[in-house]
Amino acid sequence: MITTERRNDGVALLVLDRPQARNALSIAMLEALAAALRDAQDARCIVLAANGPVFCAGHDLRELTAARADADGGRAFFARTMGLCSQVMRQVVEHPVPVVAAVEGIATAAGCQLVASCDLAVAAPGARFCTPGVDIGLFCSTPAVALARNIPRKAAMEMLLTGRMVGAEEAHGLGLVNRIAQDARAAALELASQVAARSAVTIRMGKAGFNRQMAQPLAEAYDSASCVMVENMLAADAAEGIGAFLEKRHPHWQDR
Repeated sequence: MITTERRNDGVALLVLDRPQARNALSIAMLEALAAALRDAQDARCIVLAANGPVFCAGHDLRELTAARADADGGRAFFARTMGLCSQVMRQVVEHPVPVVAAVEGIATAAGCQLVASCDLAVAAPGARFCTPGVDIGLFCSTPAVALARNIPRKAAMEMLLTGRMVGAEEAHGLGLVNRIAQDARAAALELASQVAARSAVTIRMGKAGFNRQMAQPLAEAYDSASCVMVENMLAADAAEGIGAFLEKRHPHWQDR
C-alpha cells in the first residue's frame, strides 16, 4: 500500500501504491502513510510519490458509503476517517524533515490537500489538481485548510466552490507547486537531494521555526524567529558553515 526506499543521499522515497483504487485514502492507506512517515524520522528529506495515473483521488468514497449501514449512519466512522486524515496531514506539515510531493497525474480533494501539506511540490506537465467535493454534495472543508495556506484566498475559494480542475501551469502560477518537470519523480528526488546535502540540524530547526512563525502575529513571529536564529548560531554546523564561507571552502556538516 505504501512502498518505501532509502537512498544513499539520505532521501526517503515513500510511494502511494494502490493504483487500482486511484490511491484513495482509505483508513488502511492513511495508517500505512502515517507509519511510513514515522519510520522516516531519521531521513534528511522525504519524497512522496505515487504509482499509477492518479496521484491520489482523496478519500475512499466506497469505504465511506459502506459505513452508512452502521447503526449510527456512519457518524463514528466518518469522524474517525476525517480525524485520521487531519492527523496525517499535520504529520506531514510537522514532520522534522522537509517533504517533497512528486505529482504525476491527478490530485483531487484530500489528494490535493496532501500535495498542499507538503513543503515543496514538483508536478509533471499533465498533472491536475482540484477540490471537487461540491460536485457530489460534500464541500472540501478539510482540504481547504491546506489549500488556503498555499494559494491566494480567492483562488482557493474558486477551486472549492466550483470544483474546477487546475492544470500544472496554473498550479505553478498560484504557488501550489514549485516547479514543473517532465519526470516529476526524478526532479523531486533531485530537489530533495539538494536539501539533504545541507546541515540536517539547520534544516530541521528551520522548518519547525518557519511553520511556527507562520501561525503568529508579526511581532511574535519576529521574536520567535530571532530565538531560532540564536539557537541556530550556537549550533556546531553554523560555526562550521560560516567558517567555511569565510575560508572559501566546502563545509563539512556534523549535523549538530
